[in-house]
Amino acid sequence: MFWRTVGRLILVPIAFLLAAIASVAVALSLGLERLTHAMAGSPDGPERIEAYLDIVVSGIGLMAGVSIVPALAVVVVGEVAGIRSWLYYVIGGGLALASIPFLAGLTQGTDGTLPPAALWQVLATAGFAGGLVYWALAGRRA
Repeated sequence: MFWRTVGRLILVPIAFLLAAIASVAVALSLGLERLTHAMAGSPDGPERIEAYLDIVVSGIGLMAGVSIVPALAVVVVGEVAGIRSWLYYVIGGGLALASIPFLAGLTQGTDGTLPPAALWQVLATAGFAGGLVYWALAGRRA
């Protein structure tokens, strides 16, 4: 029993880190694809550079410390409750990442406007991928 607990204490953070890396990879690749399609028709010039800078600033705001809390909550609940379902981790990961723009807006005190649907689609897809990776590494043996 003791060694099983020690093993879980080692496995869970490593699996969470690998799931986070998978989520970032999916978010960057899918986000870059969406960005490329969105900027394809715009003319070159200072407006385009300002648009790129605005996207970078928005991305930095999303990567604030609040972004880890929802995913960590999904993992803690799943581990404590012993949930082994892949569906829980996939849906939980998607909801955790899709909630980040909302939580970032609360902490930054924005005017209440919602981010575009494409951002939520990208983050939810990345969360689905991260949840599946976590389940494959640690969640199925919770």
